Amino acid sequence: MVRGGKDGDLDKRASLLRRDSVHGQFNGSIIVDHERNALIANGNFIQVIYANSPQEVDYTQFDIQNALIVDNTGVWRDREGLSRHLASPGASKVLLTAPGKGDIKNVVFGVNETIIQPSDNIISAASCTTNAITPILKAINDQYGIVSGHIETVHSYTNDQNLIDNFHKGQRRGRSASLNMVLTSTGAAKAVAKALPELSGKLTGNSIRVPTPNVSMVVANLNLRKETNKEELNEYLRGIAIHSPLSAQVDYSDSTEIVSTDLVGSRHAGVVDGAATIAQGNRCVVYVWYDNEFGYSCQVIHCMEQMMGVRYTTYPMQ
Repeated sequence: MVRGGKDGDLDKRASLLRRDSVHGQFNGSIIVDHERNALIANGNFIQVIYANSPQEVDYTQFDIQNALIVDNTGVWRDREGLSRHLASPGASKVLLTAPGKGDIKNVVFGVNETIIQPSDNIISAASCTTNAITPILKAINDQYGIVSGHIETVHSYTNDQNLIDNFHKGQRRGRSASLNMVLTSTGAAKAVAKALPELSGKLTGNSIRVPTPNVSMVVANLNLRKETNKEELNEYLRGIAIHSPLSAQVDYSDSTEIVSTDLVGSRHAGVVDGAATIAQGNRCVVYVWYDNEFGYSCQVIHCMEQMMGVRYTTYPMQ
C-alpha cells in the first residue's frame, strides 16, 4: 500500500526500481501493468494499492488473505496506532520497521526471535542500528560480560533530514544533510535492552548523521567483566561470524583498507572491523559497519518469515 498516486506514479516506481543511486541497476525485467496497477519484476506480480490510510484498504478485493503488513511509514509506533492496519479486511499481522513503544515486542532476528508467538499480531523489527549492534553485544556479553558502555552511531543521512537548510521540528535536523555532520539522539541503546534485557541500564547512546547516502557504523565502547586483548577478542568475534548461530547476522573483516562503500549490499546485520578493534584489560572498543538499508531489510525479511511460519533451510547448517 502506498499513498494515492499521481499520473505516471507506476512508471516512476518502476524507474526507481530499475536504477538505484546506491545499489545500482536491477538485474532483471520489470513490466508496468497499468490496467491492474501492478509491477511485474522477474515474473513476480507486485500489486500496488493506493490509499491514504489503512481504513481505505480492503485486501480481500485483491484476493489477499491473512496478510502481514510491514509498516515503514514511521507514523505509528504504538499498539493503538498500528492496530489500524488490522481493521483492514484481509490483514492479520503487522511488522513495524522501527523500535516499538509500550508493550510491543522488539525483535532482533538471531537474538530473540523465539519470543514471537503465533498469537502475536503486532511486532517490531527494531531499527537498523539496533540490529547491527545487538548480535555482537550478545556475543561479547556471553563471553566477557558487559558492565557498561556507550554506543556511538555514525549514520548516513536519512529522508527525515533536510537537503538544504530549512525548518525542521527536530533539533539540528533542519541543517543541510549533504553538507554537515549533524549530532542527534538515538534510541538504539535503549532498544538493545528490549531485545537483550541483561544489558538494561548499562548502555548510553548518541548518533552523528554524516553526508553519505548509505552504510553506517556503530562504535561500541565497552567495560567488561573479564580482561582481553585485541588478538583474543578478534579471534572470538571471527569465530562468531563463521561458526556460530549468529553467523547470518555477524560478519567480520580484517582488511585495513575497507571503507563504507565496500559494505553496500552486505546481507549481514553488522560487520566487525577487526583492524580497528581496541582492547586492553577490561575495556574494548569495537567498530561495526552495516548497510542500514539492505542489511536491515534482510533482518526484516527474517522477522516476516518467523511471524508467518515460513522458514527455509539454509546451508551450512549449524
